Amino acid sequence: MSHEATNWAIKQRGLKPTTKIVLWHLCDRFNPDYGCFPSQDRLAHDCEISRSTLNDHLGHLEAVGLLRRVPRLDPVTKRQLPTRYILGFEPGFTPVAVVPCPEIGHGEGDGAEIAEMVEGSRLDGAADALPCPDFGHGDEASPVSDFPAEPCPENAESRVRNPDTNPVREPLSKPVKEEEGAQARETISDEVFADLLAALGLDPDALPGWWQGWPPRLHVQRWRDELGLTEAEIIAAAEASRQEHPEPPDGPKALDRAMQRAAGRKVEDAGRKRRKPKAAPAPTAKPITDLPAFYADLVNSDRYLPVSAISNTMRDAMLARGLVTAERLRERGVR
Repeated sequence: MSHEATNWAIKQRGLKPTTKIVLWHLCDRFNPDYGCFPSQDRLAHDCEISRSTLNDHLGHLEAVGLLRRVPRLDPVTKRQLPTRYILGFEPGFTPVAVVPCPEIGHGEGDGAEIAEMVEGSRLDGAADALPCPDFGHGDEASPVSDFPAEPCPENAESRVRNPDTNPVREPLSKPVKEEEGAQARETISDEVFADLLAALGLDPDALPGWWQGWPPRLHVQRWRDELGLTEAEIIAAAEASRQEHPEPPDGPKALDRAMQRAAGRKVEDAGRKRRKPKAAPAPTAKPITDLPAFYADLVNSDRYLPVSAISNTMRDAMLARGLVTAERLRERGVR
């Protein structure tokens, strides 16, 4: 690790975040005495990206002149060794020069310096083989570039660009909920926003700064998507807020509390509607105060009457009051 190298990487500007992370990890692997030559597997693991993505960012860093990649081969086995990365702060660094493309003439220089650094390798004399950055013209290409190259017969896989992820987008097993991921919610329309401004008493031609541009529309959209208010309810809540605060609000944030109260009332109203109405209490049975009349009504009807239900005393009482006849009693089995 070299603090000088990592500090240099941090100071670079104009890079995408992932590209800068790749540059920083390269500098973190830099050794002042031996240089920088981490394997692609190690570098991809450090940056938490795939090897194919890593090569994209390395190519961009090389294109903007912050590093140069020098492939290395074992002189005995001819196997590919980890690439040597020459960083932009190293003494004598010069960006990669390419042979002009025969189609559009990209690149200047002869690229001979790269070949000198790998003397005795396949890339000796690479001035005639460097590809054009746009069309990839050339007989061969860097083993770590995006252009096709002749594979090594003993280590072919290291020269083939092999993405670590499946490039085919699999079909979704079920729809993605709006709360998951980058959902494309419907934005607040110009008409609704104009109605809101009118409800607040704001002049569209002389809006305060907090009501201009897209931020206030996004704020209103959050009232709808996060609080669950409809656009009509938002406008109604804005009109109601004018009763407490006649002056128009300076910005949408001043209405947050009013919108939260409106959302709370909406939830309470929905809860009351969902509650089951209480069942009406069953009418209480009136106490039987006139037993002879009760049993007489039972005898004169066709309802079931147990013989033992009427005692002799009750029979005599019903006959004495003329509530039943002796013939009806006999028909019902009462003796």
